[in-house]
This record gives sequence, structure tokens and C-alpha cells, in this order.
Amino acid sequence: MTIVDILRSSPDPTMDRCFRFFPCLADPGRRSSLCLKLVLVTIHVVYLVILFLFDGDLIEKTKKEPWYTALYLLLFGVTLIQYFATSISSPGYALDAMRAVNERNAIYRQTSETSNQSASSRNGSFIVTVEGNQTERNVSGSKATAWSKLVADLYSGSSISRTWTCTYCNVEQPPRAKHCHDCDKCVLQFDHHCVWLGNCIGQGNHCLFWWYLCEETALCLWTGVLYISYLKAHITLVWWKDAIMILLLITLAISLIFLLLLLLFHSYLILTNQTTYELVRRRRITYLRGLPERVHPFSKGVCRNVYNFCCLRSSIYNSLEPIPSPEEIKEKSRPYSCLAVVTCRCC
Repeated sequence: MTIVDILRSSPDPTMDRCFRFFPCLADPGRRSSLCLKLVLVTIHVVYLVILFLFDGDLIEKTKKEPWYTALYLLLFGVTLIQYFATSISSPGYALDAMRAVNERNAIYRQTSETSNQSASSRNGSFIVTVEGNQTERNVSGSKATAWSKLVADLYSGSSISRTWTCTYCNVEQPPRAKHCHDCDKCVLQFDHHCVWLGNCIGQGNHCLFWWYLCEETALCLWTGVLYISYLKAHITLVWWKDAIMILLLITLAISLIFLLLLLLFHSYLILTNQTTYELVRRRRITYLRGLPERVHPFSKGVCRNVYNFCCLRSSIYNSLEPIPSPEEIKEKSRPYSCLAVVTCRCC
């Protein structure tokens, strides 16, 4: 039992008010996520403070060329802003998509009924009124039918015969959705759950996550260049400063290698319209099982994949992807040739 759990279990009104105003401290999962965020921000600040405390030449360069340091600080601030923006962004939950589809369908049906009643009134027809409870029951039934029909249409091109309802949150899952046990919700186009962000990466925030990786990689690379420049100019002058800078530089180099690999990996996923979960669990996913490794059923070509990823993520509920039909899978299975390159089939 942690200290926070002990304080929470004690009848202290001060702690009760603290947990009421800061609910993230009352949840162990959110507490650990908050601690990781604080660690990440602290690491960024330590690298920045050590650099400006030790490197006097950088201070002199800032006085002569303020734009250089201003750009570096701008990148530093934008990276942290992008980090927190990605951590609080919605990955696109199936429950929210279901509610959006249901509400839109209910509004459409209500508008249609109102227009029909108005037309009947103008024609002198007799209108039967319906009690409120019965109307609510009919609307709720139409809501469930709207989402169920949408999910069924997305699976209609395949021969999959299984239940689409999640056993944990009781929501019908469209293709490429998966239940995240950390968030306890079904995520559309689930990629992975990022521990450092404390958030799922899915259809709604994958683009934000990729841009964060770009900015973090650029920041680490620029910081490494500044550290190397300091060591070249001041090596063997003050040994303990050199030891600290070398230790931080080694840690930074390891982080940079990891970030570069992660950035390249997610860039490959974007170009082929895949997710981390689909790539890792390919043989266990029903709609991917049995397909050749080089066949990516949801890929629409490199150019279209990049365009959809960058420009169409704002309307995530309108971009649910159906499972390709066997004819489409057969077309994607054809090997590329010179004619395919000329006709831009790979794009």
C-alpha cells in the first residue's frame, strides 16, 4: 500500500478535499501516469538547465545571435505542448462513435417525422399522437439498429462469422477496433497504449503522436549537437562538468536511437495503413489471418494513405474502414510490375 492509499483510507477531511479537487491522485493508474509525465518534463528541464548553466559560449552566442536560441527554445516549448496535447487527446472510442451515430440517426428520424407530420397537417390528414415513453423506446431501438447496421455493413465484404460485441464494455466493435484494458474502453483503429503518455493511440490521435515523435526526435538531435559542441570546446577543463555532460549525452544518444526507430516504424505503418497491433498480432486477428505478409488489406496506396492519415482524421466517425472483399484482397495480392509503377498502382 502506497502513502497516498494510506492517506486516502484515513478519515482526513483535508485529503478528501484534495482527492475531490484532484481526482487524478485518487486513481492509482492515473497517479502513475501523472508521475511518468512529471519525470519526462523534469528530464527535459534538467537537460535545458544544465546546458545553459555550463555552456557560457552558448550564452555569448545568444547575445550575438538571439534567433538561434529562440528557435531552440521554441522547439522545446512546442515539443512539450505537443506531448500534453497528445496525452489528453481522444484516440477515438467506439462508445463515442456509437453515440454519435445514434444521435445523428435519431435527429434525422425526428426531422423526417416532423416534416411528414407537417405535410400531413397541410393536407388535412388525421395525426395520431404517441406518448413520450413509447417514443423514447422507439428512438432507442432505432439507435441500436443504426449502429448495428453500420457495423454489419463494415463486415459485409468478408466471410467472418463471429460476434462483434465486446465482452468487456458491451459495445459492437467495427473492424480494426480493440478493447484497451488500461483505458477499459474500445478504441477505434487501436495502435497501442503509450505508458509515457498515459493514453491510447488510435484513430483520433495517431497523427498527433507521429508529429510528437518528429518534434521530440528533432529536439534530442539538436540538444545532442549542443552538448557535443560544449565538450569539444571545454573538454579537460573541469572534470566534474565533463562527467555530467558525458553521462547526459550517453543517455540522450540512447533515447535518440529509440526515437528514430520508433519514428521510422510508425512512418512505415502510415505508408501501409497498418497499426502496431495489426502488425504484431497479425496471425491472431480474424480479418488478417491467412493473408500473405506483404498484403496490407486496408492500404489504398502510399499517397492516399498519407493523405487520409494527415487530412481525414478530424472526421473519424465518417472514416470507419470496411473489411475489403475477397476480390479486393486478390487485387492487392498481385505482385508489382513495371506497368504497376507506371500506372501508379503502388500510390
